[in-house]
Amino acid sequence: MLKKIRVILAVLFFTCITLLFLDFTGTLHCWFGWMAKIQLIPALLTNVASISLIIMIFTQLFGRIYCSVVCPLGVFQDAISRLSRKRKKSGFRYSKNLKWLRYGISAAFIIAVIMSTISIVVSLLDPYAVYGRMVSNLLSPLYIWGNNLLAWFAERQGSYAFYPKDVWIKSGITFGVSVATFIIIGFLAWRKGRFYCNTICPVGTILGIFARKATFRVAFDEEKCTQCKLCERNCKSSCINAKEMYIDYTRCVNCFNCIESCKFDAIKYLPLKAKEKELVEKEKELVEKEIDALNSMGYANDKSTQTEDTADKSAQDNSEGVSRRKVLSIMALIAAGSVVKAQHAATDGGLAVIENKKIPNRKTPITPPGSEGSAHLKQNCTACQMCISVCPNDVLRPSNRLALFMQPEMSYERGYCRPECTKCSQVCPSHAIKPITTAEKSAISIGCAVWLKDNCVINTDNVQCTNCERHCPTGAIMLVDSAENNSLKIPVIDKERCIGCGACENLCPARPFSAIYVEGNLYHHTI
Repeated sequence: MLKKIRVILAVLFFTCITLLFLDFTGTLHCWFGWMAKIQLIPALLTNVASISLIIMIFTQLFGRIYCSVVCPLGVFQDAISRLSRKRKKSGFRYSKNLKWLRYGISAAFIIAVIMSTISIVVSLLDPYAVYGRMVSNLLSPLYIWGNNLLAWFAERQGSYAFYPKDVWIKSGITFGVSVATFIIIGFLAWRKGRFYCNTICPVGTILGIFARKATFRVAFDEEKCTQCKLCERNCKSSCINAKEMYIDYTRCVNCFNCIESCKFDAIKYLPLKAKEKELVEKEKELVEKEIDALNSMGYANDKSTQTEDTADKSAQDNSEGVSRRKVLSIMALIAAGSVVKAQHAATDGGLAVIENKKIPNRKTPITPPGSEGSAHLKQNCTACQMCISVCPNDVLRPSNRLALFMQPEMSYERGYCRPECTKCSQVCPSHAIKPITTAEKSAISIGCAVWLKDNCVINTDNVQCTNCERHCPTGAIMLVDSAENNSLKIPVIDKERCIGCGACENLCPARPFSAIYVEGNLYHHTI
C-alpha cells in the first residue's frame, strides 16, 4: 500500500513538472508552478527558509521521501531502472557507501553556493536544473512538433486553438551538455539504479544526513527474516545487506520495494524507539568493521554468494549488448528529433533573398528584466531554463559565456522583449528573475541601444529608414538631420529613456548585422 501511494504521488509530481518545462504558453504555471518552488536548491537560493525547513523536518521524520516523490530526476532514474530490471530480469546487490566521493562532491557544491562565483558547479549538480535542461533541449522539440501538427490540422478545420512555433536549438553547447547528461544518468540508472542519486547528487547527500536518524524507517524483523535476499535484490539504492540485516539509511530513498517484495512480512516501515536506534547504530558499526576485515582477508563472500554473483554477472553480460544498443538507439532518436528543421530562404516578393540576422558581439550580456543584472542572476540562477521554455518571443537562450554558463541571456535576432510580457519573471523558481509587473518592466533599463553608422541603410543604400524610431516603445529614438546628407535623417538615442527591449535591433532592415543593437547594462536601473 505504501509503495502504491508513493508511486501515484511520484507520477503526479513528475508529470506536472515535466509539463511545466514543455508548456511554452506558460498557462500551466498558474496551477502547478508551486511544484517547482518546493525543490530544495531553488528554495535555498531564494532564502525561503520555510520551504527548506519543511523539507528538512519532513526528511527527519519520514526519511528521503523527497527524493522518491518530489525530485523529478529521482523519478526519472526510477523509470529507467524499472525498464532495466524488466529487460535483464536481474536484481540489485548491496554496495558499499562511497563516502569520500559523496561528501567530496557535496563539499564542492556547498562552497560554490557560498562563494557564488562558480555557478557552473551549481548548474551541473542541481538535480532539478539537470532534469529541466534535459526536458527543454531533448523532449521539448518533439512536444512542439506535435503541437505544430495539431495546429496544421486545426487550421484546415477553420480553428485556431493551436498556433505553430519554431523549433530551433537555442545553444549547441547546452544541447550537447543535455545529451551527455542524459546518457550518463540514464546509463547509471540502467546498470546501478540510484547510484547517481546516492553518490553524485548533493541533494541526496544532504538529505541523507537528516534521514540517517529519521523517526520512521524501514527495519528488519529478525525473527521473521529468512535472509532470502529478495529485499536486497529489489533495493534500487543498493543499501540493504540482507545477510547482515543492515540498511544504510543515508542512501535509502523509501521506495518501499523491499516491503512489497518480502514474502514473510519481515520488513516494516515503523517509528524506531530510542533503544532500537542505538542498537541499529552499534550494529552498523560492527557490520562495517566485519565487512572491512573480511574484505581484507578475501573471504567477504561465501560460496553461495559467489555462485549467485556469477549467475548475475552472466545474465548481465548476456543482456549488456542488447541493453546498450537500446540505450544508444533511444539517444539517436531523441537527438535526431531535436535537430532544427531546415529553414527555407525567405524572399522579399521573390525578388531578393533576406539574410538571417547574426548575433552582434556584445561586451556586456543582456539579462531579463527582473534579474537586476548579471551579478544577481549568476548568484541565484541554477540554469533550469524554465524561463527560456516559456519565452514567447524567442529572445531568451542559454548563455555560452563561462560566467553565465547555460543561464538565460537575451538576443534579438528572432524577436524582441515586448513590454507587456513578464512570463519569465513569473515562472522562475529561485527568484533569479524576480516577479515584476508590466508597469515595472516598462521602466526597467536592461540595456542601451547603440547605432552603427556603417551598417545603416541610410549610408549603405542612401535611402531613408524610420523603423527604429517608429517601433521604439519608450520614444528613446528620434531622427535628426544628417550632417553629410541634408535630405536624410539619422537616429539619435536618448540613453535616459532607452530600456533595451531590442525592438530597434530586431526590426532594423540591415543584414546580416543590424545597424542598431543593444548593449547590456551590468546593473539594471529604473528610468
